[in-house]
Amino acid sequence: MLSNEVYIRQSLELNLFFMRIAKEHAIFLESAFSPHNQSLAQQADTLKCEFTNLLAEAIMLAEGIISPEVLRSGEFVTKYTLDSERVTEFYTGIQIDSSLTNRELSLGHTLNPVASPLLDQVSTLNQKAIIATNVLADYKSKLLQDILSCKLFTFNYPLLIDHILREAHFYLKLLHQLQNRQVLNILDDIINQQKFWDRIMAEHAKFIRGLLDPTEEALFDKAHKFGKEFDELTKLALTMNDQTTILPQLTQKTCNATVGLRDFKTAGTEGILQCKIKALAFPLLGDHVLREANHYLRLLNTFQQKLQ
Repeated sequence: MLSNEVYIRQSLELNLFFMRIAKEHAIFLESAFSPHNQSLAQQADTLKCEFTNLLAEAIMLAEGIISPEVLRSGEFVTKYTLDSERVTEFYTGIQIDSSLTNRELSLGHTLNPVASPLLDQVSTLNQKAIIATNVLADYKSKLLQDILSCKLFTFNYPLLIDHILREAHFYLKLLHQLQNRQVLNILDDIINQQKFWDRIMAEHAKFIRGLLDPTEEALFDKAHKFGKEFDELTKLALTMNDQTTILPQLTQKTCNATVGLRDFKTAGTEGILQCKIKALAFPLLGDHVLREANHYLRLLNTFQQKLQ
């Protein structure tokens, strides 16, 4: 059973990462509807506001609680996040509360003792997150069903809707594990995280490839290669339950590949912000996938330490 301190810290770190991810999923969905589907866009905006409020609550509780390693990882915010929000708000007209980003950037790196009143507050926050994420997952699931049955058009790829639906389900799984105070088997956790995130990284590369202007041939080729590389890593991760002896080597290989993809996403986010890359993407999408790569890299580095 997880101790109170570990439960509180892991809960807040998980929520600071995934609540912002969920908020931005709602923005990406809202921005991609045609005028015919304004009611769906409004539902997405309501979900955006719900996760904005939850993220504000998580930030308030997190001061002095988050591990310095996690704060430094760039998985909550990056040096591009504020500008990416500003430009994306300008492009889309969707309001984005950047005060939360400023508050996250100012979170202290000094760990304080975990106060006991936080236990009930964090448990309540987790339950709110479960309820909100279930609503968001149901919304995404209905969208995907309607898109695949040609009842609805959106400028988002069907795979992207499926992709962010899987992320919502993964967030829910982790929240339930925390609420049950479940201590995970280290090997199982490493393998399951790599199975999940390798596929996510592969799809990020494919989305980038598909959103680039046709003239961006060099970037298209790089994105295509990253997609293929992470497809192979996903296949290998799926065999790890039967081949755990080579897990350390696979984790190192995956870490190296993720560093390369992270750097590619960094350059892409900078290029979109500076109007040097032609693409059907606003900068917040670039910053979003960059933060997910940073999150995965932090996990991989932790896994390597545990596998030594």
